[in-house]
Amino acid sequence: MSFDWAAAGILLAVAAGVVVVTFAVTLLLARAMGRHSIVDVTWGLGFALIAVAAYVTSGLLGVGNDAVRLVALLLPVIWGLRLGGYIAWRNHGKGEDPRYTAMLGEDHPPGAITWTVVRKVYLTQAGVQLVVVLPVLAAMVRDSTVSAVLILGALVWLVGFFFESVGDAQLARFKADPRNKGKVLDSGLWRYTRHPNYFGDFCVWWGIFLVAVGHPAGLITIVGPALMSYLLIGVTGKELTEKSMSDRPGYAEYVERTSGFFPLPPGSAPARAT
Repeated sequence: MSFDWAAAGILLAVAAGVVVVTFAVTLLLARAMGRHSIVDVTWGLGFALIAVAAYVTSGLLGVGNDAVRLVALLLPVIWGLRLGGYIAWRNHGKGEDPRYTAMLGEDHPPGAITWTVVRKVYLTQAGVQLVVVLPVLAAMVRDSTVSAVLILGALVWLVGFFFESVGDAQLARFKADPRNKGKVLDSGLWRYTRHPNYFGDFCVWWGIFLVAVGHPAGLITIVGPALMSYLLIGVTGKELTEKSMSDRPGYAEYVERTSGFFPLPPGSAPARAT
């Protein structure tokens, strides 16, 4: 069982190149379309592009285990395509995201390129993406047979993909009904966690990390899922969403009975504690 450090360095360089090109193209498209919210679509698709590039490059270098490489390709590609497609569908026909409008201020037209937007949106997301994708790169260069930890990683990923995709579908269906305007979704997966989509993301990237740790060197890439978890729970995911929902009628009661992140029986003591 070996880990090719030289190949890992090459894959990291390739991933950095993909990230730079992807976000540069997205910035140009945003300017042409007058809408920076297109970067939210790029977020998921970018991981898929990196995985494809890493898979092709590792194949050309002749490194890694074919079965592990295939799993490391499919997991981020399936997740990234679904997420990117869902966000593109959700945002179709809508204007600029209020977050990006606030960053531009009244002095700039929609889609304008300013240092504030480049720094806070494009450079930040590019940097985070390059860190989070590290387990994918590590999995591509570990030369070992399929192991129990790889199967476990795929199962954890599957749980996450289920929670995220089903949670998004339930929320979309809820919002599509005019009778639910101003109400709080508290059925389906949303009975057990206030954020099934974010919990799903969490599982997806810890699952991919497990695929990488078939070799001890893969443990270094724990910074990827750890950073994603921090963002999902404490920064741009759960925390930001709950601030925007705090004034909605019935939300305080929903918070009282429903787990904040990890799925738990509604109304249970652990759920109320979060």
